[in-house]
Amino acid sequence: MEKLRRRLRVNGVVQGVGFRPFVFRLAQSCGLVGFICNSSEGVLIEVEGTASDLDSFEFRLLEEPPPLARILESNRESIDPVGEGAFLISDTRRDAVASTMISPDVAVCEQCVTELFDRTDRRYRYPFVNCTNCGPRFSIVRSIPYDRPNTSMSVFDLCPECAREYESPDNRRFHAQPNACHVCGPQVELLDYSGKRLRTD
Repeated sequence: MEKLRRRLRVNGVVQGVGFRPFVFRLAQSCGLVGFICNSSEGVLIEVEGTASDLDSFEFRLLEEPPPLARILESNRESIDPVGEGAFLISDTRRDAVASTMISPDVAVCEQCVTELFDRTDRRYRYPFVNCTNCGPRFSIVRSIPYDRPNTSMSVFDLCPECAREYESPDNRRFHAQPNACHVCGPQVELLDYSGKRLRTD
């Protein structure tokens, strides 16, 4: 069957809300190749496949976005097929004056609360637990597009376990920019009036 390619520019609250992982999984389920990346105006998506698969992708993109996402605008154009072998999350493109929206900070989700109080979990009592469905967004961003290097998390290198989560499409922390744990993330200290650290349990 003839392969077609479409370029979609989507704006709204589409950065920092698990939108790229959602599109990645959606494209795979529709059998499409191409890429998605953050851009200064939202996200840029190029998808290639049959007309019916592309139509299904676009319908589900608009009707089944992640809970925190808000699509305000979506523009489509037809372009020439390229013939990649997979669908990828690509590096950010800075192609215009920043005009996208960033989600506010989001209260901890039920899954993260479960981890927080599970003594066997590696994030037990870690105060900054988060995933693509919750956690800091607006309060940590320094510039747009919303990528880890553009946030206050840029100084915290992911440990091997957090990096595996960040890179695993089936993990809810796939491309979660504030991802961290006791080993690699920010910590909390209690200080007295003179600035001396107090011991806690």
